[in-house]
Amino acid sequence: MERIGRRKFLQYTGASAMGSMAANGTRGAIRTGMMGTQHSHLEGKLKAMKDSPDYEVVSVCEPDAKVRALVLKDPLFQGLKWVSEDELLSDASVQLIVAECRPWEAIEWGKKVIAAGKHLHLEKPPGNQWAPFKELVEEARRRKLLLQTGYMWRWHEGINAAIEAASKRWLGEVYMIRGTINSDRTPEFRAKEAKYKGGSFFELGGHLIDRVVELMGRPKRVHNWLRHDTSIADKLADNTLVVLEYDRALAVLSSAPRMYGSGDHRSVELIGTDGTVTVTPETSPPKMRVAMRKPQGKYKAGWQEIALGPQPRFVGDFKELARALKSGQPLKLSYDHELTLHETLLRASGEIV
Repeated sequence: MERIGRRKFLQYTGASAMGSMAANGTRGAIRTGMMGTQHSHLEGKLKAMKDSPDYEVVSVCEPDAKVRALVLKDPLFQGLKWVSEDELLSDASVQLIVAECRPWEAIEWGKKVIAAGKHLHLEKPPGNQWAPFKELVEEARRRKLLLQTGYMWRWHEGINAAIEAASKRWLGEVYMIRGTINSDRTPEFRAKEAKYKGGSFFELGGHLIDRVVELMGRPKRVHNWLRHDTSIADKLADNTLVVLEYDRALAVLSSAPRMYGSGDHRSVELIGTDGTVTVTPETSPPKMRVAMRKPQGKYKAGWQEIALGPQPRFVGDFKELARALKSGQPLKLSYDHELTLHETLLRASGEIV
């Protein structure tokens, strides 16, 4: 009989245990490992888990020694155990791995996590390839392991309210969706985004596409304009526009990386025959502007402005992940949603047709 090495034995037994946990639910705090520290969402996600009684972050892996030396000085990481990749993946007590990777690392790292039998929170955008991402998602589905990507507006109160209004037909027939997600990037960040055809849109546009496909599904056609229009001497697509075409609706989405005050400008707008909802999700406080032809639900007729409470990033994502892990139930956003989202982002970014 073939001899099985220690690491593979632990991976196989871990996979069996994790599959059982997914089916039956997880008890107690979810033992979590961090894989990578170089994504801009890292600190926010680590804080969200450390502030939650649902999680116990037990170990961190950073393959780059120079980066690890810098991160070790961050007080947020005090008390955490630093481990090698092998130690993280073979730790049978770790149920979930949060991969805070850069786009070009996502598929490779994600496959290692799933092969080790762990549930996976995978940072966005998860690479610029379609077939390898589909293989990753299908393997997670086959093993009954949860896979959640890190798009930050999934649990935003205002955007969720807009989608609720559209789903309940309070807006009539929704025929136009508009979304803008600009930024003000440093030269270093521009160089990272310039690795990809979609440039700024590939990096940020998935936050918009995520919510559009949740409401509307897979678009029939995708059109893009991926231009470099500033005088900055690089090759970044820095003036980008994408139109998703549906049978009776259009979604017009844009992203540009050189805008002062870009956070306050970010917006999502749903326009229907009987109402409109506009959300500015990152203003302080976040706001909704709603217009209704007649009273619907909690909304009165006419225009109204609604100030929302604080909308901390990532808290809702990890609350949802904990719910699914502890109940043994699926995530609200399915494997099929993750596939449609990524396919649409790659079409929008010019990576596939």
